[in-house]
Amino acid sequence: MRRSTEAVGAHGWAGAIEVFGVALGLGLTSFGGPIAHIGYFERTYVRRLGWLAQDEFLGLVALCQMVPGPASSQLGWLIGLRRAGWGGALAAWLGFTLPSALLMFGFAMLAPRLSGVVATAGLHGLKLVAVPIVAQAVWSMGRSLCTDRARIGIALAAAIALLALDRTGTQLGVLVLGALAGAALCRHLPARVATLSLPVRPRVGIAALAGFCGLMVATFAAAAGKTFWGMAAVFFRSGGLVFGGGHVVLPLLRGALVARGWLPEATFLAGYGAAQAVPGPLFTFAGYLGAALAPVGAGWGVAALWSAGAVVAIFLPGLLLAVAGGAIWDWAAHHAGVRGAMAGVNAAVVGVLGATLWTPVATSAIATPADAAIAAAGLILLERWRAPPIAIVAMTVGGACLLALWR
Repeated sequence: MRRSTEAVGAHGWAGAIEVFGVALGLGLTSFGGPIAHIGYFERTYVRRLGWLAQDEFLGLVALCQMVPGPASSQLGWLIGLRRAGWGGALAAWLGFTLPSALLMFGFAMLAPRLSGVVATAGLHGLKLVAVPIVAQAVWSMGRSLCTDRARIGIALAAAIALLALDRTGTQLGVLVLGALAGAALCRHLPARVATLSLPVRPRVGIAALAGFCGLMVATFAAAAGKTFWGMAAVFFRSGGLVFGGGHVVLPLLRGALVARGWLPEATFLAGYGAAQAVPGPLFTFAGYLGAALAPVGAGWGVAALWSAGAVVAIFLPGLLLAVAGGAIWDWAAHHAGVRGAMAGVNAAVVGVLGATLWTPVATSAIATPADAAIAAAGLILLERWRAPPIAIVAMTVGGACLLALWR
């Protein structure tokens, strides 16, 4: 296999087009969530194309897992940056994101027009999809991120706090406390140091971090109403606080949108279920939500603008942090306090997702014993038989429709 130093492509249009074509292929075929996406990326970028050496790829994976944001999208962004400069980074993100973003926008436009017994049952089936998907995410993340008493305690405390204080903004406080607890209790974790080869100068990393911090402050100063900029502020804040994978965006967005009365719970969960049926990053759930938040009676053009604004806003903080992280990787990877804080945040994330599994996911989706049986069957298929998420979507939606017809 070629070493990546020999496989750096041309910058400019030629390099960006090359990167876009490869990323688009991945965006059309990458089912299964961020962990599965990393596997697709390794086969494509390392083994098939030889754009990176194995140790460089693993270094980028470790970096993307240490900073907030959608890990697979950040990974593709950094690979595109390394391959073809900033044009390549943008091309990699667009190629991987566009297919699922367009599909989610289409579903948002179609869902309000669905009516009848079967259509209603199908939407209920999409709500049921979230139960096994989130349950499996809690289980797998707990096994990998909560491997000692300190982190198990942080996760349990986070879940209890959220269930006891179900108010907007609680998640942020829980994550901050998780970071503080981790910095104090998890400093013993070993350093994960790997080689990186990114064209990111320190001043560029500092500028990216400053941009992230400035925009985050601006989101808290933005008007809180249901306007385009108010919506963008919500999605930017949520995207900047997601640790541990795309599923974690569920409680953050639910607290920001449903709890404020901007969206009904059923509409929110139906979109989350539909997001499991499309390839690409789960963060494109924002494309559905943005279109659903558009002013009542707005045409497709306005809805598309709101959808695109939500997608850009939720991805932007993670991409900025990936650039900043690439510039300070050596320091962060060796700093015990930073590693401990990240471990604490990840443990708190498990608790946040566990609390969300109970309410609103299970409490709003499971109304009958038949619903519980469908959700349990989906979890068995996921965990025992390793079925892909799209198969779970087909099973839960099909089961809900058959029950409705039988009744």
